[in-house]
Amino acid sequence: MAFTPLHDRVLVRRVESDEKTKGGLIIPDSAKEKPAEGLIVAVGAGARDEDGDRIAMDVKEGDKVLFGKWSGTEITLEGEELLIMKESDIMGIIG
Repeated sequence: MAFTPLHDRVLVRRVESDEKTKGGLIIPDSAKEKPAEGLIVAVGAGARDEDGDRIAMDVKEGDKVLFGKWSGTEITLEGEELLIMKESDIMGIIG
């Protein structure tokens, strides 16, 4: 992919949730919520502190993360819907 986020931003691909409940009911598309989990596709170089030094990113490509329901900005790259968000919008790394 020919896209590199700047500063402390990350590019995230949503992880699709199950289409059935634990009881076996099928959830229609109109009732589904957008998942708040995703895989990091690309990571920026990191923000800069007051001295101009880079602050290392806590996430890396391939990490599975949990983020807020309304976090990030939806973009389409090469026909794929992705999210771009600041690292601070990520609540944690899963597994």
